Amino acid sequence: MAKYIFQPTDLAQLKDKYDLVIIGSGGTGLVAALQAKELGLSPVILEKMDRMGGNTNRASSGMNAAETDFQLQHHIVDSYTDFYEETLKGGGGLNNKDMLQYFTSHGALAIDWLADRGIVLNDITITGGMKIKRTHRPASKAAIGGYLVTELLKQVEKEEIPLVANVTVTELMAEDQQITGLRVQLPDSITREISAKAVILATGGFGANQEMIKQYRPDLEGYQTTNQDGATGDGIKLAQGIGAGLVDMDQIQVHPTVQQDTGHAYLIGEATRGEGAILVNAQGQRFVNELDTRKNVTNAINALPEKSAYLVYDAGIRENVPAINFYDHIGLVKHGETLAELAQEIGANPDQLQTTVTTWNQAVTTGTDRVFGRDSGMERTIDHGGYEAIHIAPAVHYTMGGLKIDVQSHVLTEDDTPIAGLFAGGEVAGGLHGNNRIGGNSIAETVVFGRQTGQQAYKYLTSLE
Repeated sequence: MAKYIFQPTDLAQLKDKYDLVIIGSGGTGLVAALQAKELGLSPVILEKMDRMGGNTNRASSGMNAAETDFQLQHHIVDSYTDFYEETLKGGGGLNNKDMLQYFTSHGALAIDWLADRGIVLNDITITGGMKIKRTHRPASKAAIGGYLVTELLKQVEKEEIPLVANVTVTELMAEDQQITGLRVQLPDSITREISAKAVILATGGFGANQEMIKQYRPDLEGYQTTNQDGATGDGIKLAQGIGAGLVDMDQIQVHPTVQQDTGHAYLIGEATRGEGAILVNAQGQRFVNELDTRKNVTNAINALPEKSAYLVYDAGIRENVPAINFYDHIGLVKHGETLAELAQEIGANPDQLQTTVTTWNQAVTTGTDRVFGRDSGMERTIDHGGYEAIHIAPAVHYTMGGLKIDVQSHVLTEDDTPIAGLFAGGEVAGGLHGNNRIGGNSIAETVVFGRQTGQQAYKYLTSLE
């Protein structure tokens, strides 16, 4: 089957006036546009990069949701309440509780909304910080991000929603705290002014902006990042320019399992651990509950003398994580026919690695990890041959802080006054995740709050009529 290639709208078709402008073509922006179009609006999507999809392209594990039909098909009985409580605990209790309540109670609806459009996430896995399988992904077990972006772009094309690339928004315009339009820069430094009654910011976070990282978290200066080059906090700066407030800007997530030896940061998704992989130190010993929160696993790795570790798994686990095929293709995977051979490849003590894996297999068999208390992702022993390891270390991954919004996705000033006609969703907005984002919650956020921004923009625009 030929690979799908999306063709952006010709720049010459960019108009000077729209009812609704959506800035950013990641998951949030694409979902917002589709939802708005379904409600009868005629949105336009503006993307500053020449590639669509933003950071969503890099998401690998899945989309969290509770009480879904797909869970029941897998004999998984879940609850909104458990999803809420586990996310609240994972975020250190600092989550915006109104946003979290909306998020956890609308995930299943978002899964259904996608399925109704042929985007079916009917395979279930688990990520760190969760106690039950609620991370939805396609039946192929493909990385969620690329799959979702491709399928959403097909829908955008089908619905004839204009998506113009290589357009950088330089300023939002407002009068009396009400959106009136925006200024943009086109290729060749041409500038234009576009009139708009409403704007949705879906520009992502600032994980690739070293200056902002240093400003809010100087201790993270010099860390590599898993973010694509366009994740530079543009939406935050644009909204600040017209008085928007910020929340939780110092809450920046470091992902524990990132391969960085080539000078490029490759995120090794949580699904690898969720399907049964373990983490070992340089000696070949486990040192942490691999499916604890990202914050805790990161801290455990950083406490090691080498500040890095190895993910260890076998052919049985690899079968359930197709993303490993890509990691292997680009040379990130170490191989061993036996554990002793693998130990030699990674410089670990062969006897120690064998003891570690034997102890782990016993824990899986009995269902009890007496050493670190892991109680999920324990369906598979590591004894099927084809032993492999990936060297990992922590890297900047996600910015939990961002624009202050309410549960209706209105962008707020510091004193909680809505800026009329300005909405935000996804990583550009702060508050949902507290001090630690749970794996699988970012994709869920893009769909849940992407739909919310589209719906609320529709309500706002119809109120002006």
